[in-house]
Amino acid sequence: MAARGAKPKAAHLRLVDGTHRKNRHGDAAETREAVEKAAASFGKLTKPKHLKSHAADAWKKYIEPATWLDASREPAAVAFCELWQEFRFAPVSFPASKHGQMRAYMSELGLTDERNRVLDESKKDKDEFFDD
Repeated sequence: MAARGAKPKAAHLRLVDGTHRKNRHGDAAETREAVEKAAASFGKLTKPKHLKSHAADAWKKYIEPATWLDASREPAAVAFCELWQEFRFAPVSFPASKHGQMRAYMSELGLTDERNRVLDESKKDKDEFFDD
């Protein structure tokens, strides 16, 4: 059964996009430690050897820069890359249902949130309105 409202954001994404609030989510240092411990237990996300062609390109372009992903997200990352390859081979015959699946994988992996992208490292921790 579907639940109303937005689903809760994962702790690591709250830390990445800066929406972690102490009064709601607890101490940021403790949360960061728990996220690092979980990441260490799952390990680093590595590209599977069977990904070739457009799937390998999608991994390189979308998954590798996503530093917040760990090995627990490998099935979703591989499925996204394989759907991307299928889309690149025949975009006209790619059905709307698979578009929905691809968008859901991107959302689950945190690839659609622009706040995850830091283009200029010097502005990473600065507030654009208050810090000079």
